Amino acid sequence: MLPAAPDAHAIACMLLAGLALVLFSRDRIAMEATGLGVLLLLVVGFELFPYEFRGERIATSDFLAGFGNTALITIIALLICAKGLEATGALQPLAQALARNWTRSPRLCFLATLVLAATLSMFLNNTPLVAMLLPILVTVCLRTGISPSGVLMPVGYATIIGGMATTIGTSTNLLVVGIAADLGMREFQMFDFFLPAVIAGTVGLLFLWLIAPRLVPERTPPMPDTSPRAFRAMFQVAEDSYPAGRTLMEVLARTENRMRVERIERGQSLRLARLPNLRLQTGDRIYVLDTPENLKEYERLLQLPLFGGPSYGQRVSQGATLEASGQRLAEVVVRPGSPLDGQRLEGSDFFERYRLLPLAVHRPRTQAEVRGRSDADMDSVLRAGDVILVQGARRHIRDLQGTGRLLVLDGQTDLPQTERARTSLVIVAAVVVLAAFSILPIALGAVCGVAALLVTRCLTWEQLREALDRKLIIVIVAALALGQSLFVTGATEYLAQLFVFSVGDLPVWLVLAGLMLLWALLTELVTNNAAAVLGVPIAIAIARELGVDPEPFVLAVLFASNMSYLTPMGYQTNLLVLSAGGYRFTDFFRVGIPLQLLVWLTLSIALPLLYDLGPVLG
Repeated sequence: MLPAAPDAHAIACMLLAGLALVLFSRDRIAMEATGLGVLLLLVVGFELFPYEFRGERIATSDFLAGFGNTALITIIALLICAKGLEATGALQPLAQALARNWTRSPRLCFLATLVLAATLSMFLNNTPLVAMLLPILVTVCLRTGISPSGVLMPVGYATIIGGMATTIGTSTNLLVVGIAADLGMREFQMFDFFLPAVIAGTVGLLFLWLIAPRLVPERTPPMPDTSPRAFRAMFQVAEDSYPAGRTLMEVLARTENRMRVERIERGQSLRLARLPNLRLQTGDRIYVLDTPENLKEYERLLQLPLFGGPSYGQRVSQGATLEASGQRLAEVVVRPGSPLDGQRLEGSDFFERYRLLPLAVHRPRTQAEVRGRSDADMDSVLRAGDVILVQGARRHIRDLQGTGRLLVLDGQTDLPQTERARTSLVIVAAVVVLAAFSILPIALGAVCGVAALLVTRCLTWEQLREALDRKLIIVIVAALALGQSLFVTGATEYLAQLFVFSVGDLPVWLVLAGLMLLWALLTELVTNNAAAVLGVPIAIAIARELGVDPEPFVLAVLFASNMSYLTPMGYQTNLLVLSAGGYRFTDFFRVGIPLQLLVWLTLSIALPLLYDLGPVLG
């Protein structure tokens, strides 16, 4: 029968929830502004109009308790742990190894990339994972002649699919698990819903591998954003370095034949033929053309510092210029009339002025010429428009930015502290293992992981602050407060009764499928976390109205809140993919609609079968 009308407080909270959902979906209004507004209205409203729940007055401080919520603390700690892996470059060798094998078997490597992205996203935050993979995949696609549009979007979706499989896969999962426990359900362990997620994920990944690339028209990615500039740099062979006394063939093999050597010079003016059996000597100069990332990798593999000229090389060899940690790469453009315009780097006192070490030079050509080529090197006279690759401390790059004499481009990158990569990997793996085997609660394990990263100097306090997402914190706290208000006023019970009344005498499995589809559409309009927080108490109330186990209904909300496939705004990784791949808005419909239907249909069959909710399709 039609449920009885709710009281005034419940109606007010439902109206506020509706308003919040509308405001969360508006791009022009900052989500954190909406979140703060919701918190303010709840605190002031319940202070002016008191309300009792189970005989006790609701304290306005209850709505601010979300700042200390265990799920929120866990989310923040795991984001910081992911930052530790990023700062040390712990996952970079894995991504680069995948890229190297891509040229041998692109089809199989594409599948391996999808599986790798999905697997890593079970334990790591999706956003830094996608940010790490995108430039590598774009470069591989350009070198192999594969269209990036058929690769980048499927990989982005694969991380979303993988994130559904564990309690720590996404912040949404952690919130759902925490709220369900607060509402009296048993606490989900890390792999409790792994099986239905893997069943749906397998279907989704096969679709992304076999069909999705055919659905997206070939798009041209915005090259300045996705393909790094190629710089001319020079390595000078040192006595104790790898190339000293070895042949050119051996040196190139060390870089898996990826290093592009343009010329080799010996002495003042002797240019050597680039023959495979040429044996390199101390003092030889190797001129290379490549991206900043590759140049730094060759520097590590060959045990040679990038060389900025005789005086710069002397300072580096003395260890007087660069600290071991806290280093950053930046690209600096020579402005017309700047101190470097018409000068050579060697005689410009660049290091004395800016405390930054110049590593390589890029000279852009006209649009009609081939991208990535350069006809300038470290010895050339600089001209306006030349780009200098520099390395130095963050504060010195900021100081250079403030002078206005040279233009520091966006996209500066922190150099990973690779000597601590293994340490950070061990720490984060320990956090996952301790939680997986219930040795420590995930919240405690994640906080201990953060402490360990700081103690071992895998992470600095500045990097820790960068990992904190203030927008995410405010939105989660506001959603928790809103969900609490709906629960204590009886609004969730009323909405559940109304939903059960609307579906009539449909089978339980079909009610579950309808709830999941409804919430999957809702999560496209608002944030995943807001949809999840509001959905959990409603899902539990619906299950109780039906007299069945609430666990599959909670999982339906969890999975649906992760199905952000239809729009670029649905998930942060979608926005990264949109920018990197040059996609159009409608491209997400082409792949997202069939993917969403496939995942939803698979889960609508798997969940009722696994939880014995009655016959499905029979």
